[in-house]
Amino acid sequence: MTKRGYHHGNLRQALVEAALALIEAKGPAGFTLSEAAKQAGVTPAAVYRHFGGREDLIAEAALQGYEMFGALMEHAYRSGQPSALTAFEATGRAYLAFARRHPGHYIAMFESGISVNRTPELAAAALAARRVLEEAAAQICQHIPAEKRPPAAMFSAHIWAMSHGVVELFARGAPGAASPFAPEDLLESGIGIYLRGLGLIAPDG
Repeated sequence: MTKRGYHHGNLRQALVEAALALIEAKGPAGFTLSEAAKQAGVTPAAVYRHFGGREDLIAEAALQGYEMFGALMEHAYRSGQPSALTAFEATGRAYLAFARRHPGHYIAMFESGISVNRTPELAAAALAARRVLEEAAAQICQHIPAEKRPPAAMFSAHIWAMSHGVVELFARGAPGAASPFAPEDLLESGIGIYLRGLGLIAPDG
């Protein structure tokens, strides 16, 4: 097997990509560093030049995932402007799109058991992604009287949890988890119910 990492001068990234493929195929706990090294085309000893262990490798995959995720959420939010509602709904759709397009990163970020506080860089990337949704929530909440306005962090956490639930139950292709509704429709209707409960959109006629 050709040692792609050495030839390309980017062994670290080759190992991350190998880990992402293994995470998709076997789950975050289902592979060893030796398997990642074999898939990247290098010896197991070479891995330790860049990562202290398997969790460090997964943490790097999660970091890259959060950076991509944050950029996608930011783009979705900005593309929905100037309408606060459109921008907010766009972030929810972006969440589903990311999970579908980048399952390895998504699993590393949310299902690997790796704490976002494992490294300062990972914590900062996760916070930046969360703040996009909090900013969207804060903007849409401006229409609620201050004394009745939920904290933006709580509002965004509710939507984040709803988005994550839709992904886990209906957007990952798990056996027996089929829904008669598209994941995007489920999330949109759920957000609609939530926003109606806050009086942010009119009730159905």
